[in-house]
Amino acid sequence: MFSVVCEDHSTLIGSLIDEIVREGARRMLAAELAEAPQARWRAVTAPHLVALARSGARFEHGQLVERVLEAAA
Repeated sequence: MFSVVCEDHSTLIGSLIDEIVREGARRMLAAELAEAPQARWRAVTAPHLVALARSGARFEHGQLVERVLEAAA
């Protein structure tokens, strides 16, 4: 990224150091957002359950969670 820097070391949106800090914060946030879902990902150790997972079945701690269907009143 290029910035126009004035003689007083400021940019159009503030001081140069402020812009550097903001850019660093943006990159750190982007990296954190990219890594967050990976903490919940797990390897498939039961290939026969993949079809259930793809159809929307829920698993908690490796066990299939039955859906509770409520009758419409």
